[in-house]
Amino acid sequence: MTIAAVERAFKLLEALAGEADGADLTVLAERLDLPVSATHRLLASLGERGFVTQDPQSGAYGLTLKLSQLAFRNLDLRGLPDAGQIVLDALARTTREYCRLAVVEGESLTWIARAQGATAGLRYEPPMGMGIVLHATATGKAWLASLPEQEALRIVCARGFDTDGRTGPNALGDVDALRRHLGETRSRGYALAVEEGEIGTVAMATTFRAGPDAGAPIAGTLSVAGPLPRMHETRRSEIAAALATAARDMAAIWPLRRRQIGALPAVPAEATIRLAPTETSA
Repeated sequence: MTIAAVERAFKLLEALAGEADGADLTVLAERLDLPVSATHRLLASLGERGFVTQDPQSGAYGLTLKLSQLAFRNLDLRGLPDAGQIVLDALARTTREYCRLAVVEGESLTWIARAQGATAGLRYEPPMGMGIVLHATATGKAWLASLPEQEALRIVCARGFDTDGRTGPNALGDVDALRRHLGETRSRGYALAVEEGEIGTVAMATTFRAGPDAGAPIAGTLSVAGPLPRMHETRRSEIAAALATAARDMAAIWPLRRRQIGALPAVPAEATIRLAPTETSA
């Protein structure tokens, strides 16, 4: 299989991942800008490998659970969710909001675990499979703020600020705004996103290191998110304190995971975000 064919296969899998009820052959061909015949061959190849199935009645193509099985198998081998789930559950109980753990992978972040702390009223619970828009989420800005500024700006500019409607009304749209937000994040001690990732929501996040040592590389982020009416300014110092505790706890257990499964490469960072529990949001 050529490199071009591999790239098309990945794009096809990505397209199908967003179709809960599957998609017709012609729709997929148009979306990928490929001839119907070529799209059909790709689907047939993926079907032979067990990644794609076709509904016998509607004829629509959809993903099987094989990709999910492979992903969970890899996560189990890394021991990532188990290592942080106790800390994440504690954070969710303390904040009574939706919490997530993301890990650094190259020049991006990937969500790997979650915990729902809301027990009544509105429950914010977005899908875990969506990619993290670095400049428009508290999670992304927390990590970017831990990098040298030029490196952070390069990473975001390489992706662009156009998100095809996948962000909220307050999403940052240029380098100057991003630079200002990253500076505020460093000063405040945590990242804040008010209706940036999604309309009607507020999120807060911080980084944690791959060990308790101050020189350990940044391993990932912890975030708390919820509905705007509940995540008001008067609660943010309380949530910031909970994030600070969780980040310390996560850094303490992360080396245990590494000893159990073998060291995984981590991306070093110049500085972590130090949370100040008594500070209010800016």
